[in-house]
Amino acid sequence: MRTMVAVSMCLGACVGEVGGGGAPGGADGGIDGSASASDDARPGSVIDAAPSTTMPDAAPQDPGRAAQVCERWRADRVALAEGSWSGSVDACSAGDVTTDGRGNALRLVNLYRWLADLPPVTTDPALDAKAQQCALMMDANGALDHSPPTSWRCYSAAGAEAAGSSNIASTRGVAAVDLYMVDPGNPTTMGHRRWILSNGLGPIGLGTTDGSSCMWVFGGDGGGDRRWTAWPPPGPFPLQAVDPSFASIDETGWTLQSSAIDLRSARVTVTAGGAAKPVTTTVLGANFGSRHAVSFVPQGWTTQAGVTYHVEVSGTSEPIVYDVSVVDCR
Repeated sequence: MRTMVAVSMCLGACVGEVGGGGAPGGADGGIDGSASASDDARPGSVIDAAPSTTMPDAAPQDPGRAAQVCERWRADRVALAEGSWSGSVDACSAGDVTTDGRGNALRLVNLYRWLADLPPVTTDPALDAKAQQCALMMDANGALDHSPPTSWRCYSAAGAEAAGSSNIASTRGVAAVDLYMVDPGNPTTMGHRRWILSNGLGPIGLGTTDGSSCMWVFGGDGGGDRRWTAWPPPGPFPLQAVDPSFASIDETGWTLQSSAIDLRSARVTVTAGGAAKPVTTTVLGANFGSRHAVSFVPQGWTTQAGVTYHVEVSGTSEPIVYDVSVVDCR
């Protein structure tokens, strides 16, 4: 039986400059996720680095790439332990998570970014500490809020700052990474996934208790230079990433994001073996890790191993065409 985890985002106006980090808290709230699908969504500010390429990012069809993808997928998912938390909700102590827990979460973030041909990120100890305070607050109050009131149990200024700058979830930190990438309950933004796949992500902060977690995503200066990023990305893609946990991306949607190309009039078609694969396309809310984005949800079909899906995007300033070749990485 699938465990439901909610993901929620902040509603409201977005401040902050494109290319810079979002101001913590206030209207620049971050993104939160947890085990149910009842989320509110508010855009955070864009942290994408300026793109440096001008051609569509179609991946080369290297026959050895599928084996490499599966090897990396399996290796990076061998250890998914959450680690041990040293804090206490009763004592309002944020404590810390052991290095295996934080390391496993970071490795999953970088696995997903590697699949999308994005550079890896690191954590920052100062952001980790604030994310711990954030996770404590969410756990202590049994709720998710990017602008927690001072009346909240275990409230702290550092935790509130992180709450407004983070993906937040009512599940532990390692499991939350898979949750954010599927992103159930956010059909108008898909913001958790977009922040993780942002050009400018990093360094990040990772904090978790035994019941909640926060991933600081704002203010990054990462070195990604993709003109666009798709999920699933071009090239070989693990079937297991379609449904890693909580839900399937066939249910929540494939996505395409960019800060270099205006996608507001994008039209998406998907074919496989020359046959049309109908999709419902939605223009997503602006400025969640990328200026523009669209989702496209399969209608009457599901992603299958051994199939190559040909995606064409028109109605944009430059055409976007790529192939996703799904491989079974069991």
